[in-house]
Amino acid sequence: MAEFVKLTTRSELPAVNEAKEFSCGNKEICIANVNGTYSAMDNVCLHQGGPLGQGMIEGGKVVCPWHAWEYDPKTGAVAHNPTAKVAVYPMKIENGDVLVEM
Repeated sequence: MAEFVKLTTRSELPAVNEAKEFSCGNKEICIANVNGTYSAMDNVCLHQGGPLGQGMIEGGKVVCPWHAWEYDPKTGAVAHNPTAKVAVYPMKIENGDVLVEM
């Protein structure tokens, strides 16, 4: 059964229109802040495994720093092939803690 686990604290979240990576057990999670709205998704690009959390936000998409594949942070869909997706995780902020549902 999925449960919310602490990923980080609110103060560690990325600034507006930036992304950042976090470890969560054996997974790496990318938190994207698009115009003040946060989303959590797998940190590994489907193309060649690039770290999405080290990329940038352009046009509301997370852009992989290796080969510029673009991901919708709300759905995890690749811009040029919407059927290809990385996992997106529900997240919430409670008492200053950032929780993701794994």
